This record gives sequence, structure tokens and C-alpha cells, in this order.
Amino acid sequence: MTIDSPLSAWQQAIAQKGFVQDEAQEHAVWALHKCHEALHEGRTPVSGVYLWGPVGRGKTWLMDQFYQSLRIPARRQHFHHFMGWVHQRSFQLTGTADPLKALARELSEEVRVLCFDELFVNDIGDAIILGRLFQVMFEQGVVVVCTSNLPPDQLYADGFNRERFVPAISAIKQHMQVIAVDGGEDHRLHPGAASQRYWVVEPGQPGALDEVFAALTVGQPVSSEPIKVGYRSLDVVKASPGVLWSRYANLCEQPFAAMDFMTLCDTYSAILLGDVPNLSAQKRAGRIARGTEDGVERVEAGDRVLPQLSVHDDGVRRFIALVDECYDRKVPLYLEAQVPMASLYTEGYLEFPFRRTLSRLQEMQLQRFAQS
Repeated sequence: MTIDSPLSAWQQAIAQKGFVQDEAQEHAVWALHKCHEALHEGRTPVSGVYLWGPVGRGKTWLMDQFYQSLRIPARRQHFHHFMGWVHQRSFQLTGTADPLKALARELSEEVRVLCFDELFVNDIGDAIILGRLFQVMFEQGVVVVCTSNLPPDQLYADGFNRERFVPAISAIKQHMQVIAVDGGEDHRLHPGAASQRYWVVEPGQPGALDEVFAALTVGQPVSSEPIKVGYRSLDVVKASPGVLWSRYANLCEQPFAAMDFMTLCDTYSAILLGDVPNLSAQKRAGRIARGTEDGVERVEAGDRVLPQLSVHDDGVRRFIALVDECYDRKVPLYLEAQVPMASLYTEGYLEFPFRRTLSRLQEMQLQRFAQS
């Protein structure tokens, strides 16, 4: 099917059985359509589009239709992938008079449009970079279209040195049309053919993943030897050339990064994760002593209160990154846990970002979630 514009893609989807239409999506579609028209008619300047709202409202789908219909140079990335590239390129440009401006100029020579999925800022280093980067990208004529669960004014809301991020918010509001996409229901939860990929461990009963792994690896050589992921070794339960089976502690509680999960999704067509514990835990207060380093900025005076991370939150961050990567790449993720899915993470510092993770896990239980 040829996609001529985000509007035609939306209209075609409406004509198909099972697509649920709502007014919020229609408002977003028209904003994207006007941006699409302005880009292809060569107008300047062109306002980008910032789509925000709760999980499952169709933001990513709408942005993807916009991106797929573009006939001009464009790049589409998950936001944390983009920031990984920014950090790497900024380091390579060390010594340049204005590294971020040079980076933005390079970007503008490569693409006219930049599409971000899941813009979310919780790292002080990212916040400080973005405070300037958004300004110089817009100055260089890069048009940004993105999705987020938060409106611009709530990005990095409780972050340290938030004043360093405020210029990014101002630039977003000046150069992008901000659209709330909240039709009131999670479209991911509409009925569909089920394909179970989540099990709760039953005491005294055999686990489900052994049977799943056997079914997925028919005719493939299987090994229990550790595998190499980046510079580290990952202990596995079993692995074949196309399927990986590991334990939560080995994959999410070890110092693996988002780039490592990207590598796994490039390598394996299915990932099994067993022994997933109850990830909820009470928050615990933390403090940073006077005069120590707080990210990039030195604390000049007084104690600083750190986020109230719970005991599991380092692993939960990696779990969120793993789910995001599997979801984006359409790599089925099979989980066996101690508690039902809805009870995986109900208390802790990461409650807000975990809502998206839960919604994605729910969608991944449907047959339509598979590699295309």
C-alpha cells in the first residue's frame, strides 16, 4: 500500500475493519498533514509537531505514517538512540568551537526532518545538552516531529538543574505545534487474537519457557555456553543462532546498556526472559554530600536530595530499555515472572515510565505483534 500523506494513511486505516477512530487522532492527523504539505511545497520556516498523551493513543502509529510518506531526507529514531548518537558525536567533536552547533549543522545537511519516538528526559547530562541542542537544530532548519507521554512543560519536571533544560522547552513551543492525543482509551487493548508470551510461575509446576524454547528452535543447534554481548559475557539458560533464553538477573541486573539490547535484537528473532521477580519496592531517600559532583554541575553549597530510587530500579531501567527495543524491532519477548503482569511494578520511582512498558507488554501478547 502506497502512503501519499499521513491523512490518506489515516483515511485508509479508518476504512479497514477494526480501526478505532477518535477526535484527538483526527486533530493530530491534520497537524501532521499540514506539516507534510509545507515540507513538500518547500515552504520555510516549517513548524514541527509534538504529539503527547497517555500510552496507546496511536501517537507512534501517526508519526510513522508521516515518516513513511515523506519524499525528502528524514531520519526516524527512538529518542534514546538519538541521544546515544549525540553523546558519541559530541565526544568526537571535542575541540570544536561549538560542538553542538557543528553537530546540528551536520544533521541539517543530512536530513530535513527528524522524527523522535518517546521523547522523555530523566538524565541531567541529556537535559543540559538538549537545552542548547534543540535551539541550534531549529536554527539550522531541521524540522522535528516527535511523540511523548508528557507535554513540553512537564519534561524533566523534577530534575536537578532544570533551569538548564528550560531553553529546550521554549524552543519546542516556539518551533513545534503541540498536540494532545488523548482519545480516552488505550487502542493497544482492543481485542485481538491472543498469543501468550507472559506466564506466572506456578510453585511445583514446570516452567513454560522450556517448551517455548523447544518450539522456537526446532532444527537449530542449541548451547548453554555464555555469549558475548559487546564487551561483556552474558550467562544464558540456552541459546540458538536465532533464539536467546536468559534470566532476569543475568540480563537486567548486570551493567548492560541500551546499545547491548539493540545488538541482541539485531541478532535474535525471539528473546526469552525467565525468573522475573516482583519489581516493586519502596522508595528510599538518597542524598549527595556538599561539594561533590552532581552529574555535570558541581554542587556549590548545601546538601542535595537525590531521587528516591528503590532497590530494583537500576534493573528496572534496563528492563524498560529491553522491552522498548523488542517492541520497536518487533522481536517477540517471552517472559516468566513471579507475579501477574499488572503487578510487576506498582511502587517505585519509575512508576510513570513503566506505564508505557506495561502497555507495550500487553500489546505484545497479540498475534499481530510479530516480525513483518
